[in-house]
Amino acid sequence: MTLLNKYKILLYSFVFSFGLISSFSLPPYNLFYINFFSYPALLWTLLFYSKDKIVSFYIGWIFGFGYFISNLYWITNSLTFEDIFKPLIPFALILIPLFLGLFYGFSTLVFSFLNPKKNLLSILILATTISIFEYIRSFVFGGFPWNLIAFSFVNYLELIQILSITGTYAFNSIVILLFLFPTILFFNYKKKIKISIFIFSLSALFINYFWGNSNMKQFELTEKKDLGFNIKIISPTININRYFQNENPKEFILELISISKPNPLIETLFILPEGILSSIYFEDLKKFKSLFSNNFSKKHKIILGMNINEKQKVYNSLLIVNNDLNILQKYYKNKLVPFGEFLPFENVLSNLGFKKITKGYQSFSADNRRDLIRFNNYSFVPLICYEIIYSGQINHSEKNYDFILNISEDGWFGNSIGPYQHYSHSIFRSIEEGKPVIRSSNNGISAFINPKGQVIDKILTTDKGFIEIQSFKKSNKTIFSSHGNKIFFYFLSIYISLIFFFKIRENQ
Repeated sequence: MTLLNKYKILLYSFVFSFGLISSFSLPPYNLFYINFFSYPALLWTLLFYSKDKIVSFYIGWIFGFGYFISNLYWITNSLTFEDIFKPLIPFALILIPLFLGLFYGFSTLVFSFLNPKKNLLSILILATTISIFEYIRSFVFGGFPWNLIAFSFVNYLELIQILSITGTYAFNSIVILLFLFPTILFFNYKKKIKISIFIFSLSALFINYFWGNSNMKQFELTEKKDLGFNIKIISPTININRYFQNENPKEFILELISISKPNPLIETLFILPEGILSSIYFEDLKKFKSLFSNNFSKKHKIILGMNINEKQKVYNSLLIVNNDLNILQKYYKNKLVPFGEFLPFENVLSNLGFKKITKGYQSFSADNRRDLIRFNNYSFVPLICYEIIYSGQINHSEKNYDFILNISEDGWFGNSIGPYQHYSHSIFRSIEEGKPVIRSSNNGISAFINPKGQVIDKILTTDKGFIEIQSFKKSNKTIFSSHGNKIFFYFLSIYISLIFFFKIRENQ
């Protein structure tokens, strides 16, 4: 092995470690300050190799690989339930992070083409390129906007109230800029300029904090609105392995009824998680109609996630039913999980013995409608599982509504950091949209979150029970909910304009 190759291996090992370190800024660790070291280290390394386009690409790619392999390892847990998938575990563990890391690689490649120098402009260029490719990652091939670096601040509610204006993608671009700013310490600027930039950055951070804090305090003065009925968020801990053991559905149903504790005299909307009875179709559930009619009353309505077979298509659905199991309203999932809920290139891969990861062989079908679910005088945006991770895309009808409703099965994540990452999106959506989030999850975190991202009540992954809601606070419509992801492009136009302005000045 030549000295040059040894040097490159050492270089890429350091870059890999930068990405790995950054991953610990995400939930459930939330060590956001780590990024004040890892991101400047990434930029400083790129500035030394920016003339070598290939190396610049590898630096970003390997940084991204280190970042994603550490925070997405739990994906392989979904391959452990059936023997057919177990040989794929090493490939999923490596190939998915390698693919997602490409978006960092393309970011640093574009960065190198813009002839960056050791100045403030390089910070703006890298923040812009990463922001653009992270946005692309959120939509290309169906999109996977999971673990944007912005989620480092999910526990710091005062700082993320700005989401109500910017949304996640614009906020992500601001966060990347913030993490890159310490690189200025190594630039050849006068001490006064460095101090001025530091004071400006710190001032902007404190202004945002105090604005967010004031926003939250003002919301505390809002009067609660009585629902006029009860909402019960049901959170079981039914082990997902049981679905593959053909256990009698009656046992599941009785367990859910026991956790729900229905009171026949109180009007109640029960919200059960996604796929809690995934071993059967809704048509089969009717065989157990007496269990529902005997334990729930006419005053009760039940929301549950079920598989529906309709016109030779299978849908992952959210249903509202009465105690006689009559469907009152329904929603079919729009965003399906590749390989989890449908098999890409199914005609080819099915002949090789592959199937979707969830139980059954036939792929689910996706719907393109997301009508509001209504109960009494209130309306809910229905979201199944990871549909809640798509910022700016949850309300297709664009009609006003009262609650974001998310049902999920997080048992696929196993005993890992996955459920915490999934849950964190609920906090971001609540602030963006200015709406309370009702989240019911099996083997995950169930919660009731107010429009400011404050958790009113929650049940952890290891616990079971219910959360009861009798009142809530309404918030004003947010700027982001009116404009959506257009705001990211407004920010982007500012960044690009500044880059062109400083480039012109640099070349004069």
